[in-house]
Amino acid sequence: MISPATVPAEPLHDNAPAESGREAPSAGRTAPSGTAAPVTAPRVLARCRELVRPSLSAAVARLHPWTGEMAAFSLGWCGVAGAPTDGSFEGKGVRQALAVLCAEAVGAPGESAVAGAVAVELVHTFSLLHDDIMDGDGTRRQRETVWKAYGTGPAVLAGDALLALAVQTLAEAPGPRAGAAVGRLSETLSGLVRGQAEDLLFETRPWTGPEAVRTDEYRAMAELKTGTLLGCSAALGALLGGAPDRTVAVLDRAGRHLGVAFQAVDDLLGVWGDPAVTGKPVHSDLRQRKKTFPVLAALAHDGPHAEELTSLLNSPLPLDGTGAVRAAALVESCGGRAATLAEARHHLDAARACLRSAPLAPRAAHETEVLLGFLLHRRM
Repeated sequence: MISPATVPAEPLHDNAPAESGREAPSAGRTAPSGTAAPVTAPRVLARCRELVRPSLSAAVARLHPWTGEMAAFSLGWCGVAGAPTDGSFEGKGVRQALAVLCAEAVGAPGESAVAGAVAVELVHTFSLLHDDIMDGDGTRRQRETVWKAYGTGPAVLAGDALLALAVQTLAEAPGPRAGAAVGRLSETLSGLVRGQAEDLLFETRPWTGPEAVRTDEYRAMAELKTGTLLGCSAALGALLGGAPDRTVAVLDRAGRHLGVAFQAVDDLLGVWGDPAVTGKPVHSDLRQRKKTFPVLAALAHDGPHAEELTSLLNSPLPLDGTGAVRAAALVESCGGRAATLAEARHHLDAARACLRSAPLAPRAAHETEVLLGFLLHRRM
């Protein structure tokens, strides 16, 4: 049985690196020669954040001062009431990085994707604000969520403001493809909302029987809720970079596969993640009885362990302490952890295959693959 406080560092791909953030070149695509320093995901993310941050800051500054303050808080730039912070609450900027990298991958400068990068970062932040309210989560990145710090109504308003700002920013993007970019973002928003609706409806369905949530249903939900925005990030970079429609579609598909893999790893962290890193109690998803991929895969397994797990999940008693530890052990013994790792591997490999099927600039393609490996080995 694995330790309940950590996600094991089992590689998700034969050539996957350790969790240090230093990735070896992926199989099938070598790193460009003559680089001064090894390409690492932290360096890639930092470079993209540095490129996008001035425009992102300028966009947030256009908001009403109150909603702008909440937006800055949610982005990790400040504390409540604008108090200064040390920057440790800021997100990695994965979606904005994908937009920049995919513009570079189709031969355009990263600057061409900045409006798209800002838009997807704003949409991502909007979705987190509203998700935290719907899920009742009081902490994110080891501090209060916006609704806990400012109240539910203000947090909803801040999310609405971020969504409107995202569309406005993309509509004002220079170049002839701004209209197409807004259309793609609108389609993405519809998918994201559908995914969230399915996720909420899953809570009302039983753990077993003909109405139980199946793993294929969960996979479809994850592609909508998580994959559509990652796919949009990649597609907007390519679109604003002037790529043909086929390349845009391939990069969108790569991002969608990444989203399903990303959600699978999130689900592992929700059961076995380190509380010191995730900011949530160990077995947090089990304690909340969330229908996540490891649990659904475990319940699909026949045998007494699956029956015991079902009894624990259906019990009216709180699932904490020894009950949560036992439930985590049952999920693993029924193959839930192994199935989730396999799911993540499969979709990571599918994302890589999409990248390798398109005519991409070698360095940007390599940086994108490095980023994929890093995201699937993250600890938060």
